[in-house]
Amino acid sequence: MTLSKEEIHNAHKRLDTHVRETVSWHFNPETGCPFWLERAKTLGFDPRKEVQSFDDLKKLGLFEDEWLRGGPVRRWVPRAFANKPIYVFETGGTTGIPKTRINIDDFRTDYEMFSDTLPEKYFPKGSNWLMLGPSGPRRLRLAVEHLCQYRGGICFCVDLDPRWVVKLIKKGWMEHLNAYKDHVIEQALTVLKAGHDIKCLFTTPKLLESLANALEKQGSSIKETGITGIFSGGTEFTPQFTRFAVEELLQGVYMTPTYGNTLMGLACSKPVTAEDGYKITYYAPQPRAVVQVVDFDNPDKLVEYGQTGRVMLTTLTKEFFMPRFRERDEGEREPPYEKFPWDGVSGVRPFHGFAATTTVGVY
Repeated sequence: MTLSKEEIHNAHKRLDTHVRETVSWHFNPETGCPFWLERAKTLGFDPRKEVQSFDDLKKLGLFEDEWLRGGPVRRWVPRAFANKPIYVFETGGTTGIPKTRINIDDFRTDYEMFSDTLPEKYFPKGSNWLMLGPSGPRRLRLAVEHLCQYRGGICFCVDLDPRWVVKLIKKGWMEHLNAYKDHVIEQALTVLKAGHDIKCLFTTPKLLESLANALEKQGSSIKETGITGIFSGGTEFTPQFTRFAVEELLQGVYMTPTYGNTLMGLACSKPVTAEDGYKITYYAPQPRAVVQVVDFDNPDKLVEYGQTGRVMLTTLTKEFFMPRFRERDEGEREPPYEKFPWDGVSGVRPFHGFAATTTVGVY
């Protein structure tokens, strides 16, 4: 099935409409957040009049990484939501002050949308889940737990502090690192052996491999635990790992890769197949978030399809507006796909300008 020009055009129109609504909301003195209302005073124009399309977001410039570091965090809370219960989730934090993002219901909405993409055959409704990934101040734990609950199950979680993992790697304390990894996997094994009838799993590629190895040592396997579907994510997701997992670890257990973070939500992948060399292509949940692959030196310029550039993220929800933020990732620009009539990105990996200083840890 190929996409028509009309489908792609209609997706653009929906995005432009969503941009207008989001900008109107965040720059309205009655509903907007203090950060953007203050920012508007420095722009010299009214964004509610000047920003009429996605392309017009260029008028607002680039979103700066440092704006999300430090407080007061309430400057990001829209006035319309001032009396709502507010979550705060952190990203990074291995060095310096972590970036923070407020949340009310976005994490639930994002994962409910993702739920609709999961095949029932491998992720049966009502099934219990194991969340084998980062905990603490990260959005992921609560989001996966909500995904499980939304699908009618109960979620079991482990304790995992990725900041400690990164510190161990930087110090070269490999004995401690392996001990901590074993500690995390032991927690997972304990849950899986406790008779909780767990059929679905979230984990990262590195932890998936460690779990499979630990089970193998005990004469078992991921399939033999009763798990039928795995939702996994992280920058370590490569075609090479996917091939290895399919051929060596999974024995027919279904696995879907995802690309997501605290700032964006969750990008789904198109089906990964051996015929396509296990290539992984992600598509953002437009119009709530948009991923572009832009020129390394000129963020206003998209690279050609198949070419390499830096990942630029725009988040467009009533809770959080983040236009044109250059991520610490790079990848290749991919054309629209039948289920997602907008650009995608493949080959996601740490941006080469930062790669030497990026410690991936459990991901």
